[in-house]
Amino acid sequence: MTSIGIYGFGHIGRLVAKVALERGYEISGVVDIDPKLLGRDVGEVLELEERLGIYVTRDPSELAYSDVVVHSTGSYLDKVFDQLVKLVDLGVNVLSTCETLSFPYYRYPTLAKRLDELAIRRGVTVLGSGINPGFLLDTLLVVLSAPFDKVKRIHAVRSLDAAKRREPFRRKIGLGLEAEVAKEKLRRGEISGHVGYAESALLVATALGASVERVEEGQEVIAAEEDVEGGGIRVEKGKALGVRGFGAAISGGREIARVELIARLGAEEYEEVIIEGASYSVRWRSTGTPGDMGTAAVIVNLAESVGDYGPGLLTMVDLLPFRPKLA
Repeated sequence: MTSIGIYGFGHIGRLVAKVALERGYEISGVVDIDPKLLGRDVGEVLELEERLGIYVTRDPSELAYSDVVVHSTGSYLDKVFDQLVKLVDLGVNVLSTCETLSFPYYRYPTLAKRLDELAIRRGVTVLGSGINPGFLLDTLLVVLSAPFDKVKRIHAVRSLDAAKRREPFRRKIGLGLEAEVAKEKLRRGEISGHVGYAESALLVATALGASVERVEEGQEVIAAEEDVEGGGIRVEKGKALGVRGFGAAISGGREIARVELIARLGAEEYEEVIIEGASYSVRWRSTGTPGDMGTAAVIVNLAESVGDYGPGLLTMVDLLPFRPKLA
């Protein structure tokens, strides 16, 4: 039986724990710093009918006997690096939802190299993944490009309705704030919007074997041009509906991979991927993927096999057998 440790018992950590238990996996330990959670039985926190006899602690060493630890505490590698090092030192495989860990060599090349070397020495795997980045705007694109002899360009868009997302997500996209306030908070980093545009584009470019000259990314607040209401939420004209942004990888003087995200109140939900090949092009479109359960499912689906890919700091591209060629 696979034993899963949880480092970070917020919304995503709890959802991962529930999915893992439903799969028949064992929760080996849970770590968090929230004083409201410390000392409580994990079954109680998850509102299960039975207690598990496992209690939330702030001591990461309690996770030492896990087959894999799911880490979910922050978006930026420099902020969570010491946490990851502690887990690697324990000799456990690590799956993290840290967005910038999905392709850490872009923003944090030195930290990525150190983490890779440590993981190799300890014989464990470290992987950053989730729904986005990790799957919808990167891994999925590579898989969909498998039937192409050569690829010219890949363009993907994810659109989601902020009313269907949890409150912390709404806060980080500035929903309901005065638009100018939201813009300033986004500029200062007080709200993050989506994190991972460049990482997704670079994962796709890496799978294509491209030599990337530069990466472009940007994000802006969407201001309501009229009153908008949806999902019990009302945003008045002039206030922030959410954000939209993009990331693009440039190679050989042309854009070879572009990913876009629209996260706003009332948006149509879908993912759309257009792959332009040397011989033909294909358009793929979904009806939208729930982000929270999607993240938990991706992580739990990886949990049992992640250690089979060998030690070191890996990306999702390292797990894929497909290597499409750039035209």
